[in-house]
Amino acid sequence: MDYNTIPNDAALAETVQNMQGRAFDVSVVDTREQALDAIIKMIPQGATVMNGSSTTLQEIGFVDYLQKNEHDWQNMHTSLLAEKDPAKQRDLRRASVTADYFLGSVNAIAQTGELVAADATGSRISAYVFPARHVIIVSGTNKIVPTLADALARVREHVYNLEDERAKKAYGFGTSLGKLVIIEKEALPHRLTVILVKEKLGF
Repeated sequence: MDYNTIPNDAALAETVQNMQGRAFDVSVVDTREQALDAIIKMIPQGATVMNGSSTTLQEIGFVDYLQKNEHDWQNMHTSLLAEKDPAKQRDLRRASVTADYFLGSVNAIAQTGELVAADATGSRISAYVFPARHVIIVSGTNKIVPTLADALARVREHVYNLEDERAKKAYGFGTSLGKLVIIEKEALPHRLTVILVKEKLGF
């Protein structure tokens, strides 16, 4: 299977409908620039903001935008990176998953509506499940596959190898599929928003 195929309009519409049926708020944009603009408009002034490691967020320009402080948000990275004591930094990282707005991506989306995300430690995906007040997921439509089984296969057969290669270059050691989460449905109204971009983004 080609894990980077952009779905046609009918398949995308079906995916959106199925995701909405699982209580996800979904918007579709054409470009990465539009995705960043949507995020900026979505997060109110004064909100605490945190994001997990994400190639997609880097590609749409969100990481640079957050670091430049051209906003009125409270960037939780600031205090985390300023803390040099490893134990205290871990505590701050745990606290960061309770941000008002936590942003990230997923590794696969099933056309049937489920979201699939994997982490070595779970530091990113733990926020998706409950602690964060609001979650914004940004994903290229290249991550959409027909079924949940295909989504899990995408993680193991495609994403893992690319992320392992990236981690070795960035950190000097590889990654592992330590934690994997399947988001079937959101219980809290308007808590989880998915922005789908009609471009190839991320792995």
